[in-house]
Amino acid sequence: MAEYLASIFGTEKDKVNCSFYFKIGACRHGDRCSRLHNKPTFSQTIVLLNLYRNPQNTAQTADGSHCHVSDVEVQEHYDNFFEEVFTELQEKYGEIEEMNVCDNLGDHLVGNVYVKFRREEDAERAVAELNNRWFNGQAVHAELSPVTDFRESCCRQYEMGECTRGGFCNFMHLRPISRNLRRQLYGRGPRRRSPPRSHTGHRPRERNRRHSPDHRHGRF
Repeated sequence: MAEYLASIFGTEKDKVNCSFYFKIGACRHGDRCSRLHNKPTFSQTIVLLNLYRNPQNTAQTADGSHCHVSDVEVQEHYDNFFEEVFTELQEKYGEIEEMNVCDNLGDHLVGNVYVKFRREEDAERAVAELNNRWFNGQAVHAELSPVTDFRESCCRQYEMGECTRGGFCNFMHLRPISRNLRRQLYGRGPRRRSPPRSHTGHRPRERNRRHSPDHRHGRF
């Protein structure tokens, strides 16, 4: 029996534990869910809840009407945001293996930033410190996430351009960064090891951002 329960843990067959929370680290039912959300006590992955704000969803004119933002402007805004967060978290807390940002519209996923560190200790320290910080005018809400394999969390139909649920899909719709930025962040040769506690010897940033006032982001 114990072996069977272990085999179905976190799957749709599990009637006790929430499979969505196990796979995605979020559930549309929140605290009202009829199944358990087993929050990890240790993990390589943290989630920064609702941190990214897509300007196409939030831009308004002075009279409250919707303001058009082009796809090019949105991508530039997103790349700047991604680089800002990735670089600061890696410099302050340790090597990042993977970072993903949800482009969903559901309250439990919108703007969530998932950061997978190489070491669990770095993730734990990041959560402890980031919950006392503000970013871009909003309080940061960070927690450890059960997600370690994003292939299980992502919507495969979305990746093929076939998701019929749109932004309210319950699986992750991960927004891609530009190829140049991906090469810059992930393709710099051998990845450096996590920095010592003294935080000495950090590499300087290599890219000068060309922010307009509307695209300027806050530091942690």
